[in-house]
Amino acid sequence: MSVTIYHNPRCSKSRATLALLNEKGIQPEIVEYLNAPPTKEELLRILDGLAMAPRDLMRKKEKPYAELNLSDESMSRDALVDAILENPILMERPVVVKDGRYAIGRPPENVLEIL
Repeated sequence: MSVTIYHNPRCSKSRATLALLNEKGIQPEIVEYLNAPPTKEELLRILDGLAMAPRDLMRKKEKPYAELNLSDESMSRDALVDAILENPILMERPVVVKDGRYAIGRPPENVLEIL
């Protein structure tokens, strides 16, 4: 079973989700996405897998969200995806992937649905 977590070690929900996976005997591949952001292809797969629009995956309270005026409804999907790629702090976390299924660990128990 291959499991990947897009993880931010400074985030309590991300740490709790990783701990939950470990408690279940799962040692996921850990991608610290702030240091190693997903490629555009990976981010599009994440969005499709979660059935989310880019803005729905964004952390709206992060500084770049306001600075880049990402609430502007006229922004294209591509522009929003590029904003996440350029500012990975905007991406909601943690995202867990198992066998092509995706979940956001908010709350951490959400990931149990895909395991």
